[in-house]
Amino acid sequence: MDNYHFDFDYYLNTHMPMSIEILSNAEGFKGVKVERGIDISNTIDSTYVAMCYYYFDTLENFMAAFIPHAEELQGDVRNYTNIEPTIQINEVEITL
Repeated sequence: MDNYHFDFDYYLNTHMPMSIEILSNAEGFKGVKVERGIDISNTIDSTYVAMCYYYFDTLENFMAAFIPHAEELQGDVRNYTNIEPTIQINEVEITL
């Protein structure tokens, strides 16, 4: 993507605290992790600018927490990026 924008300051200091406040009180919440892509200057070699993982006991717990706030959370995306987010649901197989 040419001319992409991602405001890490807003993402880390405004969006994430808001989303953590909303989702961390939900049943089954276990934790959250945010990662920054290492080579964000070269969009050809960098697949992701950032990745956020929310951990819940079950998919049902996550959906029950997220769906009522989806419009608010997804509506805030435009405040920190013009990149279309990719949402993927995973099941953890191994944790050390």
